[in-house]
Amino acid sequence: MPLSVPAEWSPHRAMWLGFPSHGDLWEDNLEPAQAEVAELAKALAGPGAERVRLLVCGDEAHREARVLLSDIPGIEIVRGQFGDIWLRDTGPIFVREGEAVTCAGFSFNGWGGKYLLEGDDTVAEQIAAASGTPLTVNPFVLEGGALDHDGFGAVLTTRQCLLNPNRNPGWTAIEAEAALGRALGARKVLWLGDGLVNDHTDGHVDNLARFVAPGVVACPVSFGRDDPNAHVYDDAARALAGMTNARGAPLQVVRIVSPGRVLNEEGEVVPASHMNFIIANEAVIVPLYGEGPAASFALDALRSLFPERQVIGLPSRALLTGGGSFHCITQQEPA
Repeated sequence: MPLSVPAEWSPHRAMWLGFPSHGDLWEDNLEPAQAEVAELAKALAGPGAERVRLLVCGDEAHREARVLLSDIPGIEIVRGQFGDIWLRDTGPIFVREGEAVTCAGFSFNGWGGKYLLEGDDTVAEQIAAASGTPLTVNPFVLEGGALDHDGFGAVLTTRQCLLNPNRNPGWTAIEAEAALGRALGARKVLWLGDGLVNDHTDGHVDNLARFVAPGVVACPVSFGRDDPNAHVYDDAARALAGMTNARGAPLQVVRIVSPGRVLNEEGEVVPASHMNFIIANEAVIVPLYGEGPAASFALDALRSLFPERQVIGLPSRALLTGGGSFHCITQQEPA
């Protein structure tokens, strides 16, 4: 049977979620980030109808997670070892082959050598063992957030990340496509160019474009005249409009309002994105970076795309200080 990565909207057996655990990394944002993750866990376990498996590291984080979440049905606290919470990138990708589900693991080099943290290179093995799923480790560098899957063999990615020499030096698009075909059953790779400004992942696609249904891709449209990513969004939309899926059918492109220009405390542009939503069994949880019309417009657009799921917006400003949001810290385990 051919390999495939189930689409995120297909049924899940569990949702893995990382819990901020290291004060030396998060500093003053540790408690706010833990609070945001706790609210996400509650939404996933409640309206999302997920079995949440919350991965925590260390005694102090374990105690805090229990204080925040131990009485919430559907949430299981799992102790593990990791450098930080970005399970989408450090954890495995669950792959289906017929009725069997296995884990695909990859080499992890800290997003091109930027953040090498103890334990991150063992997360895939830990999640595979805890889920009782066989693990196959592939001999190339890959982060899960660099890809998005439609469940039928089409894969979205960016050249900025996947062909970056800080991952797999010398890789060509042909070599990358062959590797993704062997490891994940990819039948067609849809190449976009650059990701968001100041994204330390070198342009992960889960901040830029996402499959929301078979043959349908959502990507942002700029909000405000000073949106730093306006050209990135428009370039992606134009490219997608000329693409077809693995069966040769043209893609439908839906534009969703971006958060606009979002700055950190130092006044620097940060890669805030409504595209970093997570599709749960019965809900879609969307990261928000403040109140205002951009958030409302984005939620309304996603409600039109997911009429059978409850669309919920939750704050993600503290998580963004670490460089990511909801999709980055989760990984779905298919049913």
